[in-house]
Amino acid sequence: MSYFDEAPRRRGTGSYKWDDTDDEEVIPIWVADMDFRTAPVVIEALRRRVDHGIFGYTLVGEEYYSSLTNWFARRHKYIFDAGQVIYTSGVVPALSAIIKALAPAGKGVIVQTPVYNCFFSSIRNNGCDIIDAPLKRVDIDASSFTYQMDFDALGKACSQPNTALMLLCNPHNPAGRCWNIQELEKVRDICAAHGIRVVSDEIHCELTMPGFTYVPYGSIDPNAIVCLSPSKAFNTAGLQIANIVCPDSNVKEAVNKAININEVCDVNPFGPEALKASYSPEGEKWLEELKTYLWKNWLYTRDILTQRLPQCPVTVLEATYLPWMDIRLLGIESQYLEELLKKEAKVWVNAGDMYGKKGFIRLNIACPRHILAEALDRLCNYIEKLK
Repeated sequence: MSYFDEAPRRRGTGSYKWDDTDDEEVIPIWVADMDFRTAPVVIEALRRRVDHGIFGYTLVGEEYYSSLTNWFARRHKYIFDAGQVIYTSGVVPALSAIIKALAPAGKGVIVQTPVYNCFFSSIRNNGCDIIDAPLKRVDIDASSFTYQMDFDALGKACSQPNTALMLLCNPHNPAGRCWNIQELEKVRDICAAHGIRVVSDEIHCELTMPGFTYVPYGSIDPNAIVCLSPSKAFNTAGLQIANIVCPDSNVKEAVNKAININEVCDVNPFGPEALKASYSPEGEKWLEELKTYLWKNWLYTRDILTQRLPQCPVTVLEATYLPWMDIRLLGIESQYLEELLKKEAKVWVNAGDMYGKKGFIRLNIACPRHILAEALDRLCNYIEKLK
């Protein structure tokens, strides 16, 4: 049995994913964390830290920065140094601080819908306006589709007089795209022509499918701000550690000030230890095994949905573990379908409304395959009855 076939019981552990419902029959395939234990090397590093027994204020040291910079330089050819890095408690706090620093209230921030829901809240919470440059849907066949960037829409969004920033999701959640270098260079050129700085959320960067390669946006745009974290790839979101890469020293100073104003400048003792262990040879070996398992989960999911729900096309998953399904032909609103599935089918998905796109649902396939099989069976059985 694979390490990833194990099913640790998460209910009753304070898990947001599992314990945010009193119904113990519900299988949650919604919020984006995985139902796998993290890499053994991470567990051992945390165990050593626990055994020390003192958990005071944390100083992030040289080994932390070298682990981070060496990993991205070696694995992704993305070169930056410790002097360009600001650590913080998460990518969402990072995005909020960057917007606070660089987009005064009333300014516009570009997003490409459908997109990660916290983009919207981070913009609104800082008193800024959302400027949408929606992605373009491209049908591949009757059961699958993908998205492309609409560069004309992006150009128009950049040309609006109040636009200050663009939030890029790379790879994209929930579209499942692993943007290629030509697409990212086009984003760079359009934004540069209008004086718009790009802020790239790259939290899913390690989770690519075979045949697709993550391109760090910071490697092609020296003016970009990039947000990184091992949390999605190593299932350590609760340890609250992330990094902001700011090559421009003046921008870094402004962002660092906002990080302090928002009081997300301190991290706990466990996050840095988890990052150092994740970005190790042992962590990398585990990551590659995880990616193979997720790939097989995706193939299984794609085949089941294609066979049983041909009226509900699904995106081609190039990256992440979050398939995106079109339910519009069912004639039911996605938010209502989420509620029905949770209540009656005992499977919990995300409605597309929260990502700025009604008529879709998002699934999370990062779980042991027998749990995935049961969740998909419940989903398909219920939707088949709706016909």
